[in-house]
Amino acid sequence: MTSIYGQIALQLGAAWIAGGLIGSERTFHGRAAGFRTHALVSLASAAAMMVSLAPLFMPGAYPSDGVRLDPSRLAQGVLTGIGFLGAGVIFKEGVNVQGLTTAASVWSTAVIGMLFGVGAFYPAGLGVGAVLATLLMLRWVEDRLPGQVYAWSVFRFRATDAPDKSGLIALLGEYDVSLREVSYAQTHDGAWVEFSGNIMAKRDASFDDLAAHLRARPELLEFELSRISK
Repeated sequence: MTSIYGQIALQLGAAWIAGGLIGSERTFHGRAAGFRTHALVSLASAAAMMVSLAPLFMPGAYPSDGVRLDPSRLAQGVLTGIGFLGAGVIFKEGVNVQGLTTAASVWSTAVIGMLFGVGAFYPAGLGVGAVLATLLMLRWVEDRLPGQVYAWSVFRFRATDAPDKSGLIALLGEYDVSLREVSYAQTHDGAWVEFSGNIMAKRDASFDDLAAHLRARPELLEFELSRISK
């Protein structure tokens, strides 16, 4: 009996430590679901899966003919609950959606906790290493991969001085920025002309150069460049 309870403590402790390791990376990067949240998710997931093993370490609590608890049903219930928790860390800020990586890490931590809960230490350990490598090492790789950057843009000109679409595209092209999906509006009783749409560049500095140039154009009344996060 003592060895059984020692095994329980080992599995729960391993799940708790694994969740804390993953959560510490999220805490370091200022995410709401961090060290404590991930540790609790992993610990609770492991404990939930160990319910299926309860007849082994609590034989007196069950009839002699045995009670079989289905681990797959328990896992399904855990992941359903984690889905609600993951949704709570995803939020929309302007044109950006934040929290997707944290939600994925919470979900991954739950699965790792379930592996520890059934005593699958080797795959659970590999899972911890893979998740940490994804969050830490692949962040560095992602920053160095060639790619494109996007922003939501709004340009408001005096109607008398406003360029047409081709003129605006030519202006943006001088700074290696292209305009896509253009929308038009006329406001302030026809005194202002507004262009809006997504703009794309191959480097962040292009937006900085463009903004510096736009501030010096007297015919441009207002502009907005809202960087769309990855």
